[in-house]
Amino acid sequence: MARPRAYDQTTVLTAVMHAFRRRGFAETSVRDLEAAAGVTSGSLYNSYGDKRGLFQAASEHYNRTVLARRIRDHAPEGSGIEGLRRLFLSLLQEPDGGSAGCLITNAAIEFGGTDLPSFVNDGFENLRDTFADRLGGAQSEAVSLLALYQGVLVLVRAGYDTQELSKMIADFFDTLEKHHER
Repeated sequence: MARPRAYDQTTVLTAVMHAFRRRGFAETSVRDLEAAAGVTSGSLYNSYGDKRGLFQAASEHYNRTVLARRIRDHAPEGSGIEGLRRLFLSLLQEPDGGSAGCLITNAAIEFGGTDLPSFVNDGFENLRDTFADRLGGAQSEAVSLLALYQGVLVLVRAGYDTQELSKMIADFFDTLEKHHER
């Protein structure tokens, strides 16, 4: 019989998720994960198998919590283009005031096309489906929005001027609204 976990799984996954957001998969050591989670590597490995399993679990937690909350708070169902505008503008403000960026974007860049973790595609699909829904089913526009969304996240992470990005987002959504009014 397996022993029950002696830690709160949500707290551990949140701490580990932030460690991976800050440093990436390759640069986050087991010691970093222990320090972030406040539990031993043995406990983590007993629960998640290995570092990759822990990364996958923490990243799925990111999709369920951070991404889902961002969509719910800024672009809930029925919010249309104005909700998408709010969602994009929200990317310019890290919730913790830091610059760790989006775990989905960071992992897509780190892993590239090789051995891409499944949570990355899950996050992309969630975003694309959200965009299409808020645009009334426009799949081709949703893919373009996904590219723009990821591009904004990369520029934010690289320290690009958020005032310029804010203006670009406003101009883009003004044009999109005019296009949809026709």
